[in-house]
Amino acid sequence: MKALLLALLPSLALAAPPPERAIISLVVPMDPASESTSVQMEGYMNDALANFAGFTVRKPEELFGMPEDAAAKASLDKARKGLSESVAAFDKKEYEDAEKKIRATLKELETAAGAMRGCSPLCESLALYGALLHLRGDVEEAKLALMDLIALNPTFELNPKRFGRDYLALRVQVATGRTAQLRGGALVKSRPAGARVYLDGEQVGFTPVTLSTLPIGKHLLRLERPGFRQYGKLLEVTPDDVEVSTDLVPTPQYKAYDAQLDRVAGEVLRAGQKSSGVSTMGQSLGLERAVVGTLKALEEGSELQLGYYDIKSGKKLGGRRAVLQGDEFGQLKQELERMVNQMVNTTGEKVSRSSDPLDNRGGTEDWSAEDRGGKTKASEKKKKGDDPLDGVSGTEDW
Repeated sequence: MKALLLALLPSLALAAPPPERAIISLVVPMDPASESTSVQMEGYMNDALANFAGFTVRKPEELFGMPEDAAAKASLDKARKGLSESVAAFDKKEYEDAEKKIRATLKELETAAGAMRGCSPLCESLALYGALLHLRGDVEEAKLALMDLIALNPTFELNPKRFGRDYLALRVQVATGRTAQLRGGALVKSRPAGARVYLDGEQVGFTPVTLSTLPIGKHLLRLERPGFRQYGKLLEVTPDDVEVSTDLVPTPQYKAYDAQLDRVAGEVLRAGQKSSGVSTMGQSLGLERAVVGTLKALEEGSELQLGYYDIKSGKKLGGRRAVLQGDEFGQLKQELERMVNQMVNTTGEKVSRSSDPLDNRGGTEDWSAEDRGGKTKASEKKKKGDDPLDGVSGTEDW
């Protein structure tokens, strides 16, 4: 039995699945107008690559880092402690001490937005502050605190065991009043553009972005871009539009990557099959394969040129080029997924133009023709049988 087991070990080793290859999509913007879309495109293409067996998609934030704002994190920790102490004093009816502590807490929270993922502990602090103002008879100031609370989270519930009926009724009055119906807007920009924008914990787009019809009052703004330190701000929305603009701080990893981009972009644009710059960059990032592209703004739309590379040899395994017309109809994700699938499943160069999101489409392509991650090819190899309808979806003649 031992001899038989030893004899089987070599064959068992041969049957082990091959290790997965580390891969990523990277898009080099060729002009400032392309920066905003490049990060979004990278995300769509990495989603497409994740469908392929044998690949491990490395996220840009893993490669380049995306550190928290350390000062914001320290302020958030202090604010949480201050809120806990304020609540304890409030519950003991030590209102003067509670107000002193909650004011200090709100001061800390003004600089903690970069570390916050939702309205807590800011919402709890505003609720407590409003209650303290109401208890000492400053009703108008209490209303302002409740306005900020409602702007941050309209569904935030006040604890009836902690707060009195009069204060709960005041919240309803503020929420249904004319002032609560006022709206404002904000223009959010960053350098570089393309940072993900989160408002009150929800992603709302990429910089530059215009946020309209926002309830007046306080809002939590956070920006994230792989390779840069996270940025946050406690935004005060008024009936007059406001503007936020910031320079994002790059990480050392991103600076090293950015220094190689001119050479890499030149190799993507050339028709050569060997790309030493792409190979050097990929090896420094610990990759085995990469989809590298250049994005250039046109008068109408943008031009995307992609290359699919083996990092060790620097060989270009395939390529695609397309003129894209934005994302007005939500077609960008599908278009990029199609380009990645075709490029990884096949080899060689192909030029396409997509001026119309419905151009050359009969409406049945996604039903039967899309080969996500090469799964269709894999299933075709396994098909056996005499059924004449095997593998037929009924849409081919259309």
